[in-house]
Amino acid sequence: MTETLTAQPATAAELAAEELRLRRELAAVYRLVAHFRMTDLIFTHISQRLPGPDHHFLINPYGLLFEEITASNLVKIDLDGNPVEPTPHPVNPAGFVIHSAIHKARPDAHCVLHTHTKAGCAVAAQQGGLLPVNQMSMEFHHRVGYHDYEGVALNLDEQERLVADLGGHPALILRNHGLLTVGDSAKQAFLRMYYLEKACEIQVTAQAAGTPLILPSEQVCEYTAQQLTGEAASDFEDHDAYDLAWGALLRLVERIAPDYKD
Repeated sequence: MTETLTAQPATAAELAAEELRLRRELAAVYRLVAHFRMTDLIFTHISQRLPGPDHHFLINPYGLLFEEITASNLVKIDLDGNPVEPTPHPVNPAGFVIHSAIHKARPDAHCVLHTHTKAGCAVAAQQGGLLPVNQMSMEFHHRVGYHDYEGVALNLDEQERLVADLGGHPALILRNHGLLTVGDSAKQAFLRMYYLEKACEIQVTAQAAGTPLILPSEQVCEYTAQQLTGEAASDFEDHDAYDLAWGALLRLVERIAPDYKD
């Protein structure tokens, strides 16, 4: 799943228009995470880098449920997690420790999405991590990092180790903690998380049967990963798949939460 990074807007009017677009896309992702029950009350975050030289980001107001997030109540913060504009909402700077480290280290990580789901936390607690149990999990075969648990992510000295463990991967499993995906857009980070979460759900369900798992060969797993990430040529190509999926998801948000754009 790849996207081409677009040219950065230059004028004040272009920056304002792009910020509005990004606010709406990020608000839509918050609503989708809520709809698909991947939330942890007011905890966890989805952050979005804004264009421009100031290293500003959008993040959820601390205290609001994801189903309450709108384009206008997203908070603009700096790289230290401090608001850069007047806002009636508090911000949880500690919650940005993980996100800020990745944004600083990965220029392609325009969006960072972190969850504490039941299935994600279950797989994060398993010694073997994510297994190639199903086609969905194979998108992440050798393409997910692992970060050992060091306690609640409140200490800045953990950032260097976290970034090293993520490396160039699109996803990170935080052991005994949860899941994280990055993307060059909020929609890419969401689609990656959606399928990483599904992969974890399938793995936990298959393991619950109590019978040995059938795992494809390393060769098949790697080839499938290349197919799913666009790294391998196939007889048939489906370049529009994720754009079509995102269009369908936006129509869903318009039906269930049309106020997300407010």
